[in-house]
Amino acid sequence: MKLLCTIMLIVSSSAAWGQTLTKDQMKDFMTRSKIVSSKQTEKGITHPWRLTLTDGTVTHDGSFQAVDEHPVKRQFADGHVEMNFVDSYKYNLAAYALAEMLGIDDMMPVYVERKWMGMSGSISWWLPVKMDEGERLQRKIAVPNADAWNRQMYRIRVFDQLVYDTDPNLTNVLIGEDWQVWRVDFTRAFRLFKNVQDTKDLVRCDRNLFAKLQTLDAKEVSQRTKNYLNKDEVQALFERRDKIVAIFQKLISEKGESSVLY
Repeated sequence: MKLLCTIMLIVSSSAAWGQTLTKDQMKDFMTRSKIVSSKQTEKGITHPWRLTLTDGTVTHDGSFQAVDEHPVKRQFADGHVEMNFVDSYKYNLAAYALAEMLGIDDMMPVYVERKWMGMSGSISWWLPVKMDEGERLQRKIAVPNADAWNRQMYRIRVFDQLVYDTDPNLTNVLIGEDWQVWRVDFTRAFRLFKNVQDTKDLVRCDRNLFAKLQTLDAKEVSQRTKNYLNKDEVQALFERRDKIVAIFQKLISEKGESSVLY
């Protein structure tokens, strides 16, 4: 289980509740604000830090992850082995940049890179949520609007197949008070596999997301993720992109566009 964090456009401060910040203002705040307190969490394998930041007016928390492991071989408790294993905060930053290019960054917290206590890491906007998807299922809580819920989950599933996250567990799907869904924590994504993990997750797609997937530019992705992804990771990403697009094109030809895109 990894750290839970989320995003809303409402910021709390000592002066006021309900001050609205844009995403760019959030990025600037998390990059420049003074860190006044810290607490290492007990959740997750990497035990990220919850940092409290302030710029003198706004005070807000962020989730800081500094993990950056690159062992040649990693064996897991279930016995399986992964060669060239990577667990890195840089993938959080790459995932957010990619989500921005695809127009789905509203389903993720804002991430920026920052140094703290001599460590480089990613820091994301923090706000408590009412539950994660694992808790929802365990408590057997029904969603109030199944169609709205499914449309959000379809976007998350397409993105997960695109970035090939090897740890896409339900605790990384967060639910807000208004049933908005956010997907967090991509430190084990961007594997070099060229096939998607599970084609059964690719059944419907947001129309705008599908259009942006088709026009996603390799040079732009390479430029915007140059500090976080290497050439092979970008190439594998586009191999998966091509397969995802082909799967949806086939579904559209078989079922009709209105049955696949929304």
